[in-house]
Amino acid sequence: MQQPASLIQFFNDKVQQYNQPAFIAADPVCIPHAFTQQQDIEIAGFFAAIFAWGNRTTIIAKSKELMQLMDNAPHQFVTQHQPADLKRLLHFKHRTFQADDLLHCMQFFQKHYAQHNSLETAFSQWLQPAEETIEKALIGFRQYFFAQEHLKRTEKHISTPAAGSACKRLNMFLRWMVRKDKAGVDFGIWQRIAPAQLICPLDVHVARVARRFNLLQRTPTDWQAALQLTSYLRKLDPQDPVKYDFALFGLGVIEKF
Repeated sequence: MQQPASLIQFFNDKVQQYNQPAFIAADPVCIPHAFTQQQDIEIAGFFAAIFAWGNRTTIIAKSKELMQLMDNAPHQFVTQHQPADLKRLLHFKHRTFQADDLLHCMQFFQKHYAQHNSLETAFSQWLQPAEETIEKALIGFRQYFFAQEHLKRTEKHISTPAAGSACKRLNMFLRWMVRKDKAGVDFGIWQRIAPAQLICPLDVHVARVARRFNLLQRTPTDWQAALQLTSYLRKLDPQDPVKYDFALFGLGVIEKF
């Protein structure tokens, strides 16, 4: 096992290796990168993140398919669609995400954007600036997302720390929206959530690498594990701990470490 100083340098080098424009094309983050308007980026990023389990090629393909169904203008579609426009969505499916789930998302986005200019408030309104992490933002977002009538089965697509979930996909989405640096992978278009509050997206690959380097001792890959890993990463960079997601993800998924 490497000593702490060399370990920090190792991870910093890996962040630099993967946190660059060349990373975008083969990652689901390429979906929101196809847009320039903030609201389009938010909606495209949300779906790309929610679809992000399994093969990345399939995730990207299904996300692009949905964007095409929305005329490659997601904000305009969710805010201005007529009931007849929704018929084109009825055959969409990605793994366990089905048309009924998609229709609830359409309803949610239409109602939210009628009252708010950005999706950020769907998360930030539940969060105080002094909060150490985004835990309350994630819990509040899920309650807000399902405040309208919905099918019970749709709930499995939006995780919450309240149920112990690591919330990998939502944490990845928030990383995209909140983190900002010169590399240009993450967008940094939200201002009310601080990068220091973010939690590292934790899946089996990231967890495997983290345990191998003894950054994570907890056995379940759950919310407490995500907190434990991020707590360690804050020792490396208190203001931007989640940048190390690039290193852990790159080592786990791309290098099969």
